[in-house]
Amino acid sequence: MSIIRIAVTGAAGQIGYSLLPRIAAGEMFGYESKISLQLLEIPPALEALKGVAMELQDCSFPLLDEVIVTSDPDEAFSNANLCLLVGSKPRGPGMERSDLLRDNGKIFVGQGKSISDNAADDCRIVVVGNPCNTNCMIAAAQSNRFDSNRFTAMTRLDQNRAVSMLSLKAGVDVTKISAMAIFGNHSPTMFPDYSNALISGEPAPKIVDDDNWLKNEYISAVGKRGAAIIKARGLSSAASAANALINHVQSLYTVSDEIHSIVVCSQGQYGFAEGVWAGMPVRTVSPGNYEVIDNYEHDDFAKEALKRTNDELVSEREMVSEYL
Repeated sequence: MSIIRIAVTGAAGQIGYSLLPRIAAGEMFGYESKISLQLLEIPPALEALKGVAMELQDCSFPLLDEVIVTSDPDEAFSNANLCLLVGSKPRGPGMERSDLLRDNGKIFVGQGKSISDNAADDCRIVVVGNPCNTNCMIAAAQSNRFDSNRFTAMTRLDQNRAVSMLSLKAGVDVTKISAMAIFGNHSPTMFPDYSNALISGEPAPKIVDDDNWLKNEYISAVGKRGAAIIKARGLSSAASAANALINHVQSLYTVSDEIHSIVVCSQGQYGFAEGVWAGMPVRTVSPGNYEVIDNYEHDDFAKEALKRTNDELVSEREMVSEYL
């Protein structure tokens, strides 16, 4: 039985605590491969991470080959087939977004270089730690070994939220929603593209015949869902983020015509500036490899939404230009 080595940063955090048992149980790559978890944390969190490792061992997962606990990126990323960059510095009280971007930039410069130097030849990298689009761009810029298409960031949580809210409004099961794409930044400027989404094979606006709700309530609700969850439970949406990361990896490694959303390096599609990292619809053409779906059509309302999120991404790139 083969062994898949998965590096996870920020592994003692809330998302890690929800994520790691599910990976170890086989949910991410199925039940035909053993899993090695290579867990990275900052030194002050190492003791907590040791406790997480104890719990993983106590679960007696048949597929879990080993658990490595470390604060050394080179050890965590050594021969990793998949690197899940979950950890990032959160925004503190009074912190400017530009400061947050620069502080995280230093983290992802180091991790990007370490991945380039130490990971396995077939490695893929998924960035979850926010601001994930720009953190992904920074990490990818450090690699002289892996092409940019090896790096993606996660908009699957936004996609799942958009699908769920649309299914509730339409009164249908979530499995009836398809072709939902999240365009742009993982921030309130993101655009959940309801106009190209399908409900039971029909255009979503035909089934949900409520233009005011779609434009003025739905988009905002998807973009601000994370803040709503923090307000409700006092903590961030860790379980749904972990679930979305599993979905992201499953879709990225499963060849299918199914359209899913990931953050990729823009080649100028949909008016995004070339070289920014933006959410777009893709399909997986071979395990770990995707192609961007470039034939979605947009009206003036959608084009304006895409422009807003592109402008934000360009602004973020300017703020971290020293790391690129």
